[in-house]
Amino acid sequence: MVGGQGLRVQRSTPLHEPQTEFVPDIGRNREETQSEIALGFGDNCRAEFHGETVADIPETQQPYADLSPDRILDSLEGVGFACDGRIIALNSYENRVYQLGQEDGGFVVAKFYRPGRWSDEGIGEEHRFALELVEGELPIVPPVAVDGETLHHHAGHRFAVYPRQGGRWPELGRDEDWEMLGRFIGRIHAIGATGVFAHRQSISIKRMGREASHFVLLCDWMPPHLVQSYHAIVDRLLAAVDEAFERAEPFPRLRIHGDCHFGNVLWTDDGPHFVDLDDCVTGPAVQDLWLFLSGEREERSLQLQRLLRGYRQFHDFDYRELHLIEALRTLRMINYTAWIARRWEDPAFPKAFPWFVETKYWEEHVLALKEQAAALAEPVLEVL
Repeated sequence: MVGGQGLRVQRSTPLHEPQTEFVPDIGRNREETQSEIALGFGDNCRAEFHGETVADIPETQQPYADLSPDRILDSLEGVGFACDGRIIALNSYENRVYQLGQEDGGFVVAKFYRPGRWSDEGIGEEHRFALELVEGELPIVPPVAVDGETLHHHAGHRFAVYPRQGGRWPELGRDEDWEMLGRFIGRIHAIGATGVFAHRQSISIKRMGREASHFVLLCDWMPPHLVQSYHAIVDRLLAAVDEAFERAEPFPRLRIHGDCHFGNVLWTDDGPHFVDLDDCVTGPAVQDLWLFLSGEREERSLQLQRLLRGYRQFHDFDYRELHLIEALRTLRMINYTAWIARRWEDPAFPKAFPWFVETKYWEEHVLALKEQAAALAEPVLEVL
């Protein structure tokens, strides 16, 4: 939700898609700059939430085709925001996110939710979790309530409005910075552990691994000569993931951010601000920690040690969860590819991910999965 100056647009002016470079694989030596490489939480057209099906919110292949500047401005003006015509499309593909200038000279950020992905109840839980964290004096960017409501409806679209939050990319050059980040995540989890989600997903090997890989095989994007290799390596990986989860059990599941990485943290002189709770789920604490780790094994161990030094000041950490780090990375790799495949009919996706239809991508993806099998076989990170 970092905004720029923007351009004043007429209501009939089409909005261009945000220009962003996405990295196709999830490597241990690569910083993730993507703000929405989801954990596969954008599921099939009829998403399930603990037995409930989102039957009342049809998901279309081009869900934002009618989201024109007219409609965006009318949506916000309908809930009391006086917009001046300036609109910037921000970096988001799962949802549509826009920065809008206000007549008083300020800005707000509007997020239009993808139809069919979450139920109203699930979005409500996201918003209430954010407000709980704000009440706990955590630096979370919460939705703005209008007449007590944070989720709004207009012309078939659901949206929320947020204040614009400035900040810079986190550069954790000092031990103190890592520890500060860990303290804030620990505080998030301390509050997350006090309640439960009833309408949001949980981290699941079945959904994020088996169902995701099955969808990839059905979508026909993979070159035929790679299908057998993909099937074999995924079976091998998911067996290892099952074993990793068994070694970690029993570990606590709690409400977590779900997509906690550098792209969703804005750093200010006062420390971090966390944005985008769109992927908040029930899961293990380590899910909100491992995405910050990069570099060689020794570097990652030291980074995690610093994070946990701050984290454990506010919340306990079960060290058995260290068995889950490479297992969670494996699920993320599989799910990322399935996420793109599921969204391909949305025109934004071919523009953002043109390499997805190239043989080279699929060859590199299968190779990366084979390399991940070796990572799963390594001992867990050592943390003093």
